[in-house]
Order: sequence, then C-alpha cells, then structure tokens
Amino acid sequence: MAPKGVATYRHGMQITGSTRVFMILGDPIAQVRAPEQFNHLFARHGIDAVMVPARVAPRDFASFVGQVFKAENFAGLLLTIPHKAAMLPLLDRCDRLGTLAQAVNAVRRNADGSIEGALFDGIGFVKALDQFGIRQRGSKVLLVGVGGGGVAIAASLAERGVARLTLYDPDTARCVAAAAMLKGAWPALVLDIAARADPAGFDCVINASPLGLKADDPLPFDPARLDAGAAVVDILMKNQPTPLLRACHARGVKAHPGFEMLIQQAPEYMDFFGLHPLARTVAEDSSELRCLMQAL
Repeated sequence: MAPKGVATYRHGMQITGSTRVFMILGDPIAQVRAPEQFNHLFARHGIDAVMVPARVAPRDFASFVGQVFKAENFAGLLLTIPHKAAMLPLLDRCDRLGTLAQAVNAVRRNADGSIEGALFDGIGFVKALDQFGIRQRGSKVLLVGVGGGGVAIAASLAERGVARLTLYDPDTARCVAAAAMLKGAWPALVLDIAARADPAGFDCVINASPLGLKADDPLPFDPARLDAGAAVVDILMKNQPTPLLRACHARGVKAHPGFEMLIQQAPEYMDFFGLHPLARTVAEDSSELRCLMQAL
C-alpha cells in the first residue's frame, strides 16, 4: 500500500503561472528518483513548486544552464552524472566539499545574482550509514568508483574519521587525483589505491560505480570475498534490488540500497534552496520519504 500522501502527489499536483521550477539534469536521466521525492514533498506540504527531470547532453550542458537561469521563476538545479564536475566553471561560489571534490549536485541563484553550488552526496551518504547503524570512525572502508559521487563520499568518510580508506576505479588516474585531494585535505588519513576491487578485509564496502545500471553489467566486486560481518552499500537508485544487493542477500550479507542516501540529503537540499520549514520537518521525521521510496 502506498504511504499516506502519495495519491495526493500523483493526482493532486497543480502547476500554475506562479509555480517555482526546479530541474534535475543528467545524461541518462531515467534512473533519478529526486522528482518523485521533491514533488511529493511539495504537494504534501503546500509548496507551489515542481521538480522536472531533463536529459541534457554534455555538449549542450553549459549553454542550457546559462539559459535556464535567465527564467525569473527558476528556483535551482540538481545535477547527476555526468554533469557534477562540469558545473564548477559556471559557478560564482562553491561550498568546501564541492571545491575539494570538484563536483556539485545542487545549484542556486542568490539574491545578488551569483550562482552558487554545493555538494551533498557525501553528507547524505554518511547520514545514511548512521541510519543503517554502520560505524565509520575507526573502520576500514573500500570505495569502488571515484567519480563525482564517489569522491564526495570519500571526502565525507574522511571527515568522519575512518581508520583506512581504500579506493578502486578502473580509471587509475581518477584514483590518483582523488587520493591527492583527500591527502591534501586530511593529511592523517590512511589511504590506499587498490589494483582490483577485492572486498576482503574491509568493514564496509561501497559501490559508487555505475555497475548495475545495465542488465549485462558485471558485479562491481565478488560478494564471496566479503568478510563475515561486513556491510555493503550500493548507491544505485535504479533496478532495485540491484544485482549486487541480490547477490549479497543470497549470502546473508548486510547490504543496503542507495535511496537512503537520497532521503538523508533531502533536508540539506531544502535548506540550501531556502525551504527552511520543510527542511526542519523532513529532518525531524523522514519516515514519510522512506515509505515513498520503498513504495515507488
């Protein structure tokens, strides 16, 4: 049964001439869950706003962003692959984590006309780990995939005080760049670059790669190599449960889906976009969103 309020979102949303417009940009875009989340919250809490997905090719990204911010009723952007890094040169201001990771996933126009970006992927992820009861301080973590989302997660894990962080990505240069950024910001961090994605010996293993989006993708790592008691988090939002989650559950491994990361970002987004009462409401009780994500 759908959670209370979902029917209102699906059938009762009204878009008028005064509606504020948010967009989420990506290429591809079908995998995103933010429109379901935002539009439910807007309708449920009486906010005259809408979140619209837009598939924008990388070659058109800069010109699209330049034009869309000219609309006076345009409220802001969310960004997903492959646009999180491409937004940096277009910003006037950026928060600390976005500057470190060289990627953002939220963009707003300030009252002075400046364009400001922020990165909430990592914050949402570590808050999701809290929700799952997964210890971070003092733990050994393997991160598979160090694109924009992966680097954000790595930075927030470093802030949380993990004992050892190991990075793996088939693009070795990407790993080297991420490692240099992390060591520059957190010199005491024990950091490794792995030659292969072997989950043995880790307390927590994270899939931040796109493996699992396509039906013929291989698993990002071999679940048979996981230590007893290890936890797995797959940040993919599409194809739930993902092949990795199914493989882990078959072995009795604690494995968690990525939508909790999105849920935990919601109050951060709302605050960033000036929707402070809604941010407080969601922060105090996120059960409504959790039910929504599980039902859709």
